[in-house]
Amino acid sequence: MLGLVLLAMVSMATGEDVLNMCMDAKHHKVHPGPEGDLYQQCAPWKNNACCTANTTSEAHNDQSYLYNFNWNHCGMMTDKCKKHFIQDTCFYECSPNLGPWIQKVDQSWRRERILYVPLCKEDCSAWWEDCKDDYTCKENWHKGWDWSTGINRCPANTHCQKFSDVFPTAHSLCEKIWSDSYKYTTHIRGSGRCLQMWFEYGKNPNPEVAQYYAIQMGLVGKASSLGRPAALLLLTVVLSLLFS
Repeated sequence: MLGLVLLAMVSMATGEDVLNMCMDAKHHKVHPGPEGDLYQQCAPWKNNACCTANTTSEAHNDQSYLYNFNWNHCGMMTDKCKKHFIQDTCFYECSPNLGPWIQKVDQSWRRERILYVPLCKEDCSAWWEDCKDDYTCKENWHKGWDWSTGINRCPANTHCQKFSDVFPTAHSLCEKIWSDSYKYTTHIRGSGRCLQMWFEYGKNPNPEVAQYYAIQMGLVGKASSLGRPAALLLLTVVLSLLFS
């Protein structure tokens, strides 16, 4: 009987990790935790982050050492558009609430990625609206660039077009630009059914959303609201009973 309880407690403790974890990727911390100071748009995650202050500072640069990625590959990107790509980077690098959508990958620069993260309708719509008149030459920004100079350039036989021609809708922008990392939803902010890229410091709504989807996916049980610390405490008690 105690063995069954022990197994349940181990499963609960392991499942809770999904709700507060960092990807095994290029710049992520091993475990999430507080940061003394995160830069500008990344600041809302400072209480519990997978990123460091240095990562967030670099995220705001046009061509940072993070990925050597040049936003201005088709002329200067406007500030109103660029702020969304900065926020996207902050969300990707800093959020500890992406566990249910983390997948293993075999890539030289990371071992895990996110797939089909459900974004709130407003976040995708604002992103598209502010970028529709900017220019790009590619639909999928994850691959296919010319890296011969060490930074991304438009590949041969492509030409710069308005975002609105490459991505006709907010739906296509959110889902295609990072090869299905994100999923466009019709859910709105505050619904508890979509993750927000944008939120105020100290008011992160995403842990509850991650828990909802983790339960739906069977990654954690409904009783997981007990919390990982409590689960580990119970595990300690059970272990002491087993070996006393």
